[in-house]
Amino acid sequence: MMDRRNFLQLLTFFCASVPMFDLKAQIRPIMDGKRIGIIGLDSSHAIAFTKELNLSSTDRYKGYSVVAAFPYGSPTVATNGERITKYTSEIQQYGVKIVKSIEQLVADVDCVLLETNDGNLHLKQAEVVIRAGKALFIDKPISNSWQEAEKIFLLASAHQIPVFSSSALRFMPSVVEIDRKAVVGADIYSPAWVEPSHKDLYWYGIHGVEMLVAIMGTECLRVKAVCGVTEDLFIGEWSGGRLGTLRGIRRKISDFGGAVFYNDSVVTLGKFDGYRHLLQVVIEFFETGIPPFNQEETLTVCKFIDAAHWSRRNNGNWVNVTG
Repeated sequence: MMDRRNFLQLLTFFCASVPMFDLKAQIRPIMDGKRIGIIGLDSSHAIAFTKELNLSSTDRYKGYSVVAAFPYGSPTVATNGERITKYTSEIQQYGVKIVKSIEQLVADVDCVLLETNDGNLHLKQAEVVIRAGKALFIDKPISNSWQEAEKIFLLASAHQIPVFSSSALRFMPSVVEIDRKAVVGADIYSPAWVEPSHKDLYWYGIHGVEMLVAIMGTECLRVKAVCGVTEDLFIGEWSGGRLGTLRGIRRKISDFGGAVFYNDSVVTLGKFDGYRHLLQVVIEFFETGIPPFNQEETLTVCKFIDAAHWSRRNNGNWVNVTG
């Protein structure tokens, strides 16, 4: 029978001979021109995107990796203090360096994911990136008003820097496959949780608005808000008298979906299945410098949200879309 001393010696030999799992060892080498920086570690997207990019094969994302992150966003959002501490520790497991400023970040990278969850900060943060000449993806929301979103695009145009902003929901295959020219209407549902620092739908309902605009197009004329107890309904009128609606769910339900109407059929949208579709589009954008859709679509999303905000404040009356 093996005594305790011999057993411990055997166990020590076995442990020394079996390699320990090293997460950093799974990260592929970083290629020149493929270095991504992240601004803001107050959103779960920062971790999800980094994990997907840094641990996937080089073929899927063309060799791009997240190499640096500036952790700070807005201290006014209640959950941010805990999130920033947690995500700053977690992201370093994927080989990401933490830097002390956006200026330091842009000096170390080739392109940027702006992930700060507070849209009120995005214009100021984006300006540093744009003036440094780096291609920029801005996660939702691009801003907290259509006017600030327009300023970002104007600044990018003046410096000839490619910029785009989007929710991942826009790139769900069932949304991408819609024939927009044949659509006569759409009913979308989405969580619409709120945050006091943002106008209603900018915080979370923007996902549903992105889907609606991706399907219906940019010719939204006016918006009306109908307020309920557990959800609100936002009705948009598009050119030609077409109606698109968003049911904003205020309860803790995280499902997205809806129905799209053609003259002779109805298409039910599939379920959201992750961020890889968005990330593939973002990487293609970094490669080519060509946004995947016109900036007018992003501005329409913002104008819809602003009109919905003012309709709520005016007893649900129709509010014309500005601009």
